Amino acid sequence: MNISSAIVHARPGYLPDVQAALATLAGVEVHAVSAEGILIVTIETDDEGSNSATYQHIGQLDCVMSAAMVYHQTESEPNKEI
Repeated sequence: MNISSAIVHARPGYLPDVQAALATLAGVEVHAVSAEGILIVTIETDDEGSNSATYQHIGQLDCVMSAAMVYHQTESEPNKEI
């Protein structure tokens, strides 16, 4: 399992559109939103390739000015307690 977080900056006036687009992406969850259009999201996928593809897709959304990955972790045994 791959888990990453990102800060996404929506174009002014397009915050609802970005939130709607993110809601359609598997494994993507929005955790915080600011009035200025900044969102904190997590991406959870089964493999690193899918995680990277989802992150790139977010950055290419029409209403997104930028997407910056903040954290990435790979869990080889996600059900095993540490």
